[in-house]
Amino acid sequence: MEPHRRCPDCNGALMSGANRGRAARAALALACLTLLGAALAQAEVTQEGSLRLALSGKLSPRRLPRQGDAPIKVSVNWKITTTDGTEVPKLKTLAIEINRNGRFDYAGLPVCDESKIQPASTSRALEACRSALVGTGSFAADVALAGQLPYASTGRLLVFNGKRGGKNVLLGQIYAPHPFPTSFVIVFKVQKQARGTFGTSLSATLPKALSAWGSLSEIQMTLSRHFSVAGKPHSYVSAGCHTPKGIGVASFQLARTEFSFIDGRTLGATVEGICKVRG
Repeated sequence: MEPHRRCPDCNGALMSGANRGRAARAALALACLTLLGAALAQAEVTQEGSLRLALSGKLSPRRLPRQGDAPIKVSVNWKITTTDGTEVPKLKTLAIEINRNGRFDYAGLPVCDESKIQPASTSRALEACRSALVGTGSFAADVALAGQLPYASTGRLLVFNGKRGGKNVLLGQIYAPHPFPTSFVIVFKVQKQARGTFGTSLSATLPKALSAWGSLSEIQMTLSRHFSVAGKPHSYVSAGCHTPKGIGVASFQLARTEFSFIDGRTLGATVEGICKVRG
């Protein structure tokens, strides 16, 4: 990942001259890493009126090569709440952009047929499309069916490599077993962006059936998959810690999100990541 922002004096800690004591270098470097790690652990929170979005994300492992790429996991978690206790408005569209130094590789990866996972339970979806699985997670929704009091629903999220109209997509299948079995598929368009900090965009319009069922309020999603093509190993997501020589740690903009709601409001946030040079 390209460096974006570092704590004061981190360069000095990581590039100390011979006249600095080993203990002083280690203490300062540790302090900088602790500050960066603490910043990463805190969710980015944005708010419009009473509507609040908390966004967090991380990549693992954090130790990556300075040159080239290595397999990684990318996790993005978001939660939408209200500060006044009112119902969360129904989500209309969402977009997640990933730092361009995160490289996505899906050439040769099996493709899941959407009809095989909708409708389907989590186990049925895995049985049908396990070879195309690229991510897992969970979701939460506030469900308000006609004639019933609102209730909270939670369940599993599975993410599969797919195709729609000949173009690559991600199929996010959510399944809630209670109070009665319910499943939906959120189709994320996968688009490359030629310029800027973020190189891959995942965008989706929520299906009408999902909006009619409830308000999606939280998703935790981790993308990761190792696979082989013609006997050669591949990783669905790879990255490097592409810092200048002599700098062993960097923070960067890991992901940016934008959400739009049926009431016309929008919310977005950017979350920071951290990487360390391996070796």
